[in-house]
Amino acid sequence: MNRQAGNILTLLPRPLPPEDSARLLLFGFRRIAAHGLHDAHAANALIGAFGISFRRPLVLLRALMAELSRVSNRKIMVAPCCCLRMTSAEATVLKAVSIANDDPHGAHSLLCDVLDVENCLGALSSAQAVAQAFEDLGWPL
Repeated sequence: MNRQAGNILTLLPRPLPPEDSARLLLFGFRRIAAHGLHDAHAANALIGAFGISFRRPLVLLRALMAELSRVSNRKIMVAPCCCLRMTSAEATVLKAVSIANDDPHGAHSLLCDVLDVENCLGALSSAQAVAQAFEDLGWPL
């Protein structure tokens, strides 16, 4: 393995998730992280997936991103949207959202680790709401 490939695997250790719903969430997460809460590309992706029901998951994803930003004691590394691998932080947030309703204690622990905080119940609540919105609209994480 050459040096550059080793650096990429260090920065982006995880492959993209195989599920379309998780990839959609990751795309929205990346776009909002890079371009702000009102990114049109994130909104357009959710419109394409959810149709006229896009507002609920979009608003809840924005709320999650705002809460993660508000409470975090460290920077959350996010890869560009075109990247075919994930950072550890992205993978942890996706995992936390995907298990938030079934295992809230585990999700809370994951979010606390990635945010470097002792308590992040607001982020957990937002993650649960995002997961529930995706599931209600036929895109379970």
